[in-house]
Amino acid sequence: MNTIQHWIGGTLITGASTRTAPVWNPATGEQQAEVLLAERADVEAAVAAANTAFETWGDASLSKRSGILFAFRQLVHEHIDDLAAIVSDEHGKVLSDARGEVQRGLEVVEFACGIPQLLKGEYSDQVSAGVDSYSFRQPLGVVAGITPFNFPVMVPMWMHPIAIACGNTFVLKPSERDPSVSLRIAQLWQQAGLPDGVFNVVHGDKVAVDALLDSPTVTAVSFVGSTPIARYIHERATTTGKRVQALGGAKNHAVVLPDADLEFAANHLTAAAFGSAGQRCMAISATVAVGDAGDALVKRLQEKAATVRVGPGRDESSEMGPVITAEARERIVGYIDSAEKQGATLVADGRNLHIGKGFFVGPTVLDHVTADMDAYRNEIFGPVLSVTRVDTVDDAIAFVNANPYGNGTAIFTSSGEAARRFQRKVTVGMIGINVPIPVPMAYHSFGGWKDSLFGESHIHGPEGIRFYTRAKVVTARWPHVEHTVAASYHFPTAT
Repeated sequence: MNTIQHWIGGTLITGASTRTAPVWNPATGEQQAEVLLAERADVEAAVAAANTAFETWGDASLSKRSGILFAFRQLVHEHIDDLAAIVSDEHGKVLSDARGEVQRGLEVVEFACGIPQLLKGEYSDQVSAGVDSYSFRQPLGVVAGITPFNFPVMVPMWMHPIAIACGNTFVLKPSERDPSVSLRIAQLWQQAGLPDGVFNVVHGDKVAVDALLDSPTVTAVSFVGSTPIARYIHERATTTGKRVQALGGAKNHAVVLPDADLEFAANHLTAAAFGSAGQRCMAISATVAVGDAGDALVKRLQEKAATVRVGPGRDESSEMGPVITAEARERIVGYIDSAEKQGATLVADGRNLHIGKGFFVGPTVLDHVTADMDAYRNEIFGPVLSVTRVDTVDDAIAFVNANPYGNGTAIFTSSGEAARRFQRKVTVGMIGINVPIPVPMAYHSFGGWKDSLFGESHIHGPEGIRFYTRAKVVTARWPHVEHTVAASYHFPTAT
């Protein structure tokens, strides 16, 4: 049995870890490895390595940092297929989806390659007689990332390339469910010339998380995961004075108006709901059909759900793979059972899909779902699409806004007026107009509202640069030796 180790100070180590967790192949239902679960001493070792590395990396020139980032970018590009295969084996998602994940992570690396431009400060000449004022940004020190299983390459890459480009050192605690690809990324960083200790990986559970949150050396924590854990991380880390960006759960709605191209909408909703088996924080899990769009839309969704090719992620013909664990399958099936008992109409039923011993759930469509049903109130995180009927676009906006989550939403319409009203009125952070999964490009920032975000900062993009740095403002005077400048006891003003 392969044992997946930690990466600390540029090498694989076992450390103090004695506990392990299984790593499954979701497509076969078989255990393929075990991963070490860090003890507090392991986290302390990783933080110490990062702190030592920061002494020199924090002062590294922008040219050196950007040069390593360009080299890392090239290596990730060359190894897209290798990284995608590792993701597919441990997560279960199909290879094409895994390649897309790596590509979106790579776009953040490319954004970070522009760090000399992104860290340019401001300068004001002669703000007062003989006085100039200027500002610049400096790194924080040791920062940490705690990331989920659903995007084991992309989500960490929302964090560590920008943090490292800004001059910080990084400790990553990836999901213990699919940990191997983080070690491959660590090796690519080393191959690119990143000094040992700048990027570290510790695997683990709550023990490792709490050790990072409590460490007096860790200055900032980035997190993506469920809302209860995001809230916990925000509360515990801010108590110790850390910066926190904690992205929580989602219930992403797609509003479909009667004037929309329903064939276009149904195609995109099917892909957005069932891609990656629905295990995306930006997956569409709730569709709001407005007026007489409902029946025609549901008919199309039923037909398209039946055509989704479900199979092992390594099979190039598969469009959707398994869910991550047997427990996840049981939870998802339980929500489908609950929806049926509570009065939803089961339009497409994926509960009885069995492919060997893999953790499969087929595409499922629920109609006539109401806001009080368990399948609507909770984040299912599986291939289940709920359809709710409302009368008007204003009813749809009110329905979306009543939900406690505010991560992503979309509207399908041919009306510019309706789209503009929707984008201005919904209390959601990321909005798609005829785009079902509106994940911003790397040069914009990613983040939701309400219970989908704890902390004021969104992730990557310009807000990522600000999150991983802090500003200094200098006011300077260089007087002539032969001229004396009288000191004043009143508050300084510009003259």
